[in-house]
Amino acid sequence: MIPNKTVDMKKFLILLLLLSAWLFSFSQTGDSIVYLRTHYMIPMRDGTLLNTVVLTPLDQATRYPFLIERTPYGVDSDGDQDGTVGLHSNFSFFTLATEGYIFVFQDIRGKFKSQGKMEIHQPLIHQHLRNAVDESTDTWDTIDWLIHNIKNNNGKAGIAGISYPGWLALVGAVDPHPALKASSEQACMADLFLGDDFHHNGAFRLSYGLEYTYEVEADPMKDSDFPFTAFDLFNWYLKLGSLKNVNEKYFHNNIPTWNNFVRHPDYDSFWQKNSPLSYVQKAEIPQLHVGGFYDQEDLNGPQLMYSHMEKTDDKNFNHLVLGPWYHGQWGRGKGDSIGLISFGSHTGEEFRRLQKKWFDYYLKGIGDGHFEEAYVFQTGSNDWKTYNTWPPRRAVIRPLYAGPRQTAGFFKPSGSGSVSYLSDPQKPVPYRTLPIEATYGPGSRWRPWQVEDQRFVYTRPDVISFTTDAIQEDLVITGAVNAHLFASTTGTDADWIIKLIDVYPDWDSASFKMSGYQFPVTMEVFRGKFRKSFSKPEAIVPGKPEEYLIGLHQVNHLFKKGHKLMIQVQSSWFPMIDRNPQKFLPNIFEAKDSDFIKATQTIYFSSEYPTRIDLPVVSH
Repeated sequence: MIPNKTVDMKKFLILLLLLSAWLFSFSQTGDSIVYLRTHYMIPMRDGTLLNTVVLTPLDQATRYPFLIERTPYGVDSDGDQDGTVGLHSNFSFFTLATEGYIFVFQDIRGKFKSQGKMEIHQPLIHQHLRNAVDESTDTWDTIDWLIHNIKNNNGKAGIAGISYPGWLALVGAVDPHPALKASSEQACMADLFLGDDFHHNGAFRLSYGLEYTYEVEADPMKDSDFPFTAFDLFNWYLKLGSLKNVNEKYFHNNIPTWNNFVRHPDYDSFWQKNSPLSYVQKAEIPQLHVGGFYDQEDLNGPQLMYSHMEKTDDKNFNHLVLGPWYHGQWGRGKGDSIGLISFGSHTGEEFRRLQKKWFDYYLKGIGDGHFEEAYVFQTGSNDWKTYNTWPPRRAVIRPLYAGPRQTAGFFKPSGSGSVSYLSDPQKPVPYRTLPIEATYGPGSRWRPWQVEDQRFVYTRPDVISFTTDAIQEDLVITGAVNAHLFASTTGTDADWIIKLIDVYPDWDSASFKMSGYQFPVTMEVFRGKFRKSFSKPEAIVPGKPEEYLIGLHQVNHLFKKGHKLMIQVQSSWFPMIDRNPQKFLPNIFEAKDSDFIKATQTIYFSSEYPTRIDLPVVSH
């Protein structure tokens, strides 16, 4: 008897479908979810092909939305083949994968297996140049191809990403494809001169700027580690000398972004045009901004972009999440702590549940669509808080003043007063405890450094601290913190680093290591020559007291009863920030080693020059 091949094939397909559904449903309660991985080269409007990996659920009985992540860091390696793949709990979108999405990961043009040429953070140009391509048009073209070529999609797409992929999620939502329904930019840069990645208030971020640009641009086909000859890089960077030695000794003008640093030492049209503040005006689709209070790379971006886009948000598309995280910690980690600082719960997992709710609503129609304006974790109390406006309007500014004998308090000092220290570029203050490992090298402690106990510099003679008595009741600050530093220098330029520190009680029987801990709630650097304009720097007049307004970002922190508040000031933060020669130069990237001089810095605390930090205090 000849077997009925048609019937047998039908049985086989039914069994395969049942097996696929079983695998998918089984995986929702296990540690792995089985998806099908397929590679595509997706054509852009100019003919450039972009390498793309698509992960689809095995169960094809349901139509699924797309969730897209575009990246310069590589979506696969030569060993990644098409076929089934298990998604584990360390998969960045594991929470979403449990109920089915079509995940799309794409190499941006000019990186890894994608064709074309990459330009770091290229501004959007398609709005002004006909037939131009940029990351917005590439996102549009990708979505259009996916909608028409990937089976069992529901016609909706979302985009998300952390860091550079976060910026790609931001700009991908400008002039969006009709199918793009929601975006979540996370740790996106907002302005590369004023407050993210490469500069903070004009001060150049040396170690990160050198190592990151080499990583991304030395070889377009891979990420490249700079070939350091030492593990502890503090002395390596010190011996490097002037910034002009980078090209002369190592880069040889082959790293495009470093060359842009050299050509554009001020906030000129190059930096202004490259800022999303100039080409992203509003949220055209629902946008969830996500940032960490201790983000060592893009702390400023989500806060600044949310505030910028909120001005024109007439559709309630614009929302914000701020948590107690270093760069990207919310994407995979538990988020229960950084170093010795505990946050009392798995804040990363809590965020990922919120992220699922966000995309489930906009891409699947699940839920009521109610989202708070801002979800902001409060350190100190270790509680999530929600706000109808951010920052909250009910905050009352309460100045914390520096005072005599290195005290601090909430009353403006009378009379005159000052304290001085010697700043020596040959003996800079380290930004964290040694060793300073390569940013992404073996054993690196780059991620948690912003919560490090500041006692490692507290006793240095070139670091000045002003401390309150123990407070008698809890104090909550919620919103933007701003410092007014009155200072003078014997040089013609200076860096000012100012910190707001929560000083723990001298004795903690429950946790001995936290006794006396100096926890940096927020801190920032300012390059003195930019005090009047970031575009037109001016030399400082030696010996003249001047005011430096330094934004210390947005915080939500409870200082507990019995703790102390500290204002701390210093003039170097090395090698995260390059050494200021303390001599005014039009272009610090052309400084000679002989330009670096010692200078005496004076901090004032008087009725005429009241150094202070304005705290946004709220009742609780």
